Amino acid sequence: MQLPQGFHNKGGNVVCKLNKSLYGLKQASRQWNAKFCSVIKHHGFKQCKADYSLFTKKFNDSLIALLVYVDDILIASNNVQAVEELKTSLNQHFKLKDLGGLKYFLGLEIARSNKGITLCQRKYALEVLKDAGMSACKPSKVPMEQNLKLSKFQGKLLANPGDYRRLVGRLLYLTITRPKIAYPVHKLSQFMSKPRKPHLDSAYKVLQYIKSCPGQGVFLSAASEFHLKAYTDADWASCIDTRRSTTGYCIFLGDSLISWKSKKQSIVSRSSVEAEYRAMAVTVCELTWLLALLKDLEIHHPQPTLLFCDNQAAIYIGENPVFHERTKHIEVDCHVVRDKVQDNIVRLLFTPSHSQLADLLTKALNSQQLRYLLGKMSIMNIHSSASHLEGECQNLDKSIKKNKKKKTDASIDEKDV
Repeated sequence: MQLPQGFHNKGGNVVCKLNKSLYGLKQASRQWNAKFCSVIKHHGFKQCKADYSLFTKKFNDSLIALLVYVDDILIASNNVQAVEELKTSLNQHFKLKDLGGLKYFLGLEIARSNKGITLCQRKYALEVLKDAGMSACKPSKVPMEQNLKLSKFQGKLLANPGDYRRLVGRLLYLTITRPKIAYPVHKLSQFMSKPRKPHLDSAYKVLQYIKSCPGQGVFLSAASEFHLKAYTDADWASCIDTRRSTTGYCIFLGDSLISWKSKKQSIVSRSSVEAEYRAMAVTVCELTWLLALLKDLEIHHPQPTLLFCDNQAAIYIGENPVFHERTKHIEVDCHVVRDKVQDNIVRLLFTPSHSQLADLLTKALNSQQLRYLLGKMSIMNIHSSASHLEGECQNLDKSIKKNKKKKTDASIDEKDV
């Protein structure tokens, strides 16, 4: 070790005494969490079972929710006076720095209005583009080329895989507010051990798409109905190396998108129906967790959640417990769908493929279909003008209606023949 600049040694050996370490030791985070939990529970808060980083306190008609990430804290309540008293009390135990209303948190930019809340990562996205040397790249309309198949055996190995891993890791954090890049980033993260040239080119393609809309994010409406509904989809045998399927789901609270996921299934499915049924099981587990989270927040959700799927055979399996030949090889844990349907917690509904919002989480789409689904998912860019967004949505709706009409006319002609 070297002495700090300006520190004069008067002779002899000099050592540094460590008074406190918050991040350096393995047990430091555990001790810090135990200390904070004991203090916050002493103030009457209850630790949620669905999310241990969430604490709630209800008294009279007031509710305080406190969310902690290491030493960063978010407080939400319908009682301003109770929040001020809580901050004063916590300041007696810890050195607090009040940053005021929520605007920026862990790379997330929060914008509020009477219509709702918008979450985006514009600053972080621009930093990713700058660090990758893609600030002046040509924008792209899609994050991944349609029908592109990536393999872990094809292409030249990268000389420095660290750059690829660092880039994909930063893109993973961008998926917090960007569901449209969840599928391509999920595919790219499968090649972290031995990345190749095609994988890096696809990562640059994602950056080109981010360049076209760095301020795009999720809009949470303030005037939305209180009802959980989910869309689930699966792309059967999409991985050319393992022949495993891809699961995708997106969950809405009213019209607000609150959860989404794109992930490769753990085993090979024998049919597209089985792949869809496994995707439904994963989505039902997420819905069950969200219902438990709402219960911890003391919010009652009386009606059954709606689960939309574009495969009627998978819906029949979830509703009918007598499909022995088609389901006897499926693991027992997948049949959680049947249990929730019978308990009237989940209701299965069919949706046509062109209205399947989870499509962008299981496969690469063309620009027109991608923009249409993003509009339905309340993904917007608050840095764009309102007239531009409104005109774009109207054009998309017209084009989609034309395509539907063409498909209907074609099906009528086939029936006549």
